[in-house]
Amino acid sequence: MIGWKWLTQPPATWALVVRVIVKAALWFVLFNLAFAGFDGIEVLNRVSLYNGLVPGRQRLPYGEDSRAYNLSLNSLDAMFASHVITQPKAADEYRVVLIGDSSVWGILLKPEETLAGVINAAQLTLADGRQVRAYNLGHPILALSKDLLILEHVLREDADLIIWLTTLQSFPRSKQLDAPLVQHNADDLRRLFRAYPLNYDMDDPRLSEPSFLDRTIIGQRRNLADWLRLQLYGAMWGMTGIDQYIPPDGEARTADFEADISWEGYSEPQPLTEDLLAFDMLGTGQQMVGEVPLLLINEPIFMSDGQNSELRYNLWYPRWAYDRYRARYEAAAEANHWRYLDLWDLVDGAEFTDSPVHLTPAGSRQLAERVAAEIRTIANRGP
Repeated sequence: MIGWKWLTQPPATWALVVRVIVKAALWFVLFNLAFAGFDGIEVLNRVSLYNGLVPGRQRLPYGEDSRAYNLSLNSLDAMFASHVITQPKAADEYRVVLIGDSSVWGILLKPEETLAGVINAAQLTLADGRQVRAYNLGHPILALSKDLLILEHVLREDADLIIWLTTLQSFPRSKQLDAPLVQHNADDLRRLFRAYPLNYDMDDPRLSEPSFLDRTIIGQRRNLADWLRLQLYGAMWGMTGIDQYIPPDGEARTADFEADISWEGYSEPQPLTEDLLAFDMLGTGQQMVGEVPLLLINEPIFMSDGQNSELRYNLWYPRWAYDRYRARYEAAAEANHWRYLDLWDLVDGAEFTDSPVHLTPAGSRQLAERVAAEIRTIANRGP
């Protein structure tokens, strides 16, 4: 009946309907143009319910498991806006920021079991009375380029000490532009890489080049949906603290290997030159932090004693590649006067879970004890 009534309306009514539709379409187009012209998605990503209506997250958003109140984002601004580090710094706080890969983020660990969580639980007090507060800014992607993007954001948060944990798998130059977080923050990466002596192809097709249409509401619909999902998850995250599903029986690490010494496409031992490993990014990190102390740590790895363990330390690393990497790291740290700790063999082999760098809660405590001692030394020594 309603449809028939519309069909029998006089022409004046039809003209009104057409005018309303045209005006709505024009407003939609104009709103899209304004959204794109003023980088509306960038403005929106800095708005967050976290640290206000809901608690700030203890680690950066990551993951797509329906059993956890979390998701992976492309926006570093939205990720940081949801994190507890954006809260005002306490007057007696000594702020320590941890950056790195999935071992820092804490795959298969609850927030309180991660390196940052264990350090905070220790309630460290410095000689001048300040309280150590550690912040987990790790992200589960193996790429130093991703760490530099996060480091740039960290420097806005008044850190007293930055600790950067790395492993060989983050160093191959050929993979620095593979990470989705890097590819979708191409403009920030280009600006950063051009500000420092980093010789990478910023016209690489792996780096996204958003068009004007891509910046409109229509083009940003995925990012808009992600932002909204992150906000909606806030209440459930605040009530439960669940940001990762941890299966009751985690996947065991691999301890037996084929008689294979290949690494990154190389079947035989190779010199690990500057063309292969991105040590220049560590140097850039040192320049970026300025007067803020930066501690570099070669993080612990699993060392197998199983089949062909004389050829490989673990699934990722043949012995020749890892040993040469460690030698290069130590030489670079000494030549450039970097603060550096090589903790590769610190944690017992039984305290690794599903990868060569993921720790059990007990392994995390082993690492945290050593890192806490170094924090005390650096902080009490002063500038």
